[in-house]
Amino acid sequence: MKVAVMGTGGVGGYFGGLLARGGHDVTFVARGPHLKAIQQNGLRVESVNSGTFTAPGAAVEDTSGVGVQDLVLFSVKMYHNDSAIDTVRPMVGPDTVILTLQNGVDNGEHLVEAFGESRVMIGSVMLEGRISEPGVVAQGGPGRANFGELNPGITERGQKLLAIFQEAGWQVELQENMVDMLWKKFAYLSASAAVCAASNSTMGEMRSVPETREVLKQAIAEGFAVGRARGAPINDDALDWSMNSLDSFPALGRSSMAKDFTEGKPVELEGLIGTVVRMGREVGVPTPVNDVLYAVLRPWADRIERTLAEAGN
Repeated sequence: MKVAVMGTGGVGGYFGGLLARGGHDVTFVARGPHLKAIQQNGLRVESVNSGTFTAPGAAVEDTSGVGVQDLVLFSVKMYHNDSAIDTVRPMVGPDTVILTLQNGVDNGEHLVEAFGESRVMIGSVMLEGRISEPGVVAQGGPGRANFGELNPGITERGQKLLAIFQEAGWQVELQENMVDMLWKKFAYLSASAAVCAASNSTMGEMRSVPETREVLKQAIAEGFAVGRARGAPINDDALDWSMNSLDSFPALGRSSMAKDFTEGKPVELEGLIGTVVRMGREVGVPTPVNDVLYAVLRPWADRIERTLAEAGN
């Protein structure tokens, strides 16, 4: 299978690396020092689940000569969606499947606008991953993926991809109602990322303080209320599932958004908690806890944007 990884960071590098190790024809899309290191030495994957290995495959920034792919793993940060969609276009044919493995809840909608519903599948991951140095991705934490169709149901292509992913070593499930799963992850991720950043705490610290845990729970519940008002088929067990998922993460772990804040990198504030606030206003659902968290973090995000702009980044 011909596979392109659009965004060779912790998520794309890990899951795409497993496919490359499994014998699939994988092209890693990257840039800067990370791209050069992969081109020179291959992509090195250091995983608590799958061991350490060097993934074979080409690495490019310009995709115009890559050719049509069977599968595109779309795993960029959400603020790069528009430019990434343009980068993906030359690799998309009539039967190409584009699978989003991103944070956020409306990435599939953006991909449908660009490529049509028939080409898009949606997914989510529970993974602690990062580029530890150019050419190297490190994976810790659960390392699990879920994926499925935009509309409820199990399809033949989903079953075929599931078999391919499992054979490559993914810890993965094919979901009959992936929209429910996507909202589950989105609601708890946006809340935990914001609380982790605002409190400058680890996962273990923020979930062990009763008052902070209650803030988390309320923020997650607001997210589900917004999703249901938008017509998302969110199951009744969503809140319990989310809290249990939070409890499964390593106590010393921190959300990637919190790390980006402290390291002065661009942050996915608008794509996460900003989306809860925006969608809540659109459907008339109050989101008071999310409103406060967003208001607390927005000045910090603005300062990072100004600093990066002044530095020419």
